[in-house]
Amino acid sequence: MFEQFISSMKTFQPSSVLPLPSNLKLAEDGKISIYYAPFDYVNSQAKIVLCGITPGLQQAELALTEAKQQLLAGSDIEISKQKAKETASFGGPMRSNLIALLDHVGVHEYLGLDSCERLFSTHKHFVHYTSALRYPVFIEGLNYSGSPSMLSKTILKQQIDKYLVEEIRALSKDCIYVPLGPKVTQVFDYLVQQGLVNSGRVLNGLPHPSGANAERISYFLGRKAKDNLSTKTNAEQIELVRSKLMNQINCLLKQRASV
Repeated sequence: MFEQFISSMKTFQPSSVLPLPSNLKLAEDGKISIYYAPFDYVNSQAKIVLCGITPGLQQAELALTEAKQQLLAGSDIEISKQKAKETASFGGPMRSNLIALLDHVGVHEYLGLDSCERLFSTHKHFVHYTSALRYPVFIEGLNYSGSPSMLSKTILKQQIDKYLVEEIRALSKDCIYVPLGPKVTQVFDYLVQQGLVNSGRVLNGLPHPSGANAERISYFLGRKAKDNLSTKTNAEQIELVRSKLMNQINCLLKQRASV
């Protein structure tokens, strides 16, 4: 797909055209539109997969801009793909929240790192960043946030069955998967049912690292007392998930030690 859009990427300019220029449009079905952005790179050597819903407009523009710069500088196509994806994946405040959440349940220990911050610096080769829907999806020009369900719409499910499944088949069976948010968890439940992923290697339930989820993240990390939580936050559910994830990491560590 990357090669098909090289000329469009070389002339890409972030603009008031929303959500993205028409020469990047891949498909449309009613209110749903899908555009190309360079999220094709697959790190087949990854030990951990971080999976969001779909790239948003900001991520798409970052990836397109980086691809443009790499291509105009004469970079190799594979390097251009890799740099575009790494530049745009899980940036901003979301990244620091994600690192803290992963470290809290012991993912860094499983990976043999002092912190999962390394996944975004010295150990990028350990991680594959991806999305349930590889290419940016918009609803009436706005970022898609999981509704309608990815599994209920053919135009969306096709992305899962084609691109996400393709990525999983290219990865090691020893990978662990971190679906971010309940919508992505539903997709991984589907993949487990299809026999494509081992349920024991899917870390379900981690709070989404978005800033909009600040209170749940704070309680998960032990930074906010239970008595100070709003009524919107289910402390017991968070405690159960936290305990489950820590136990799951311990089980994975024991399994590896026994091999």
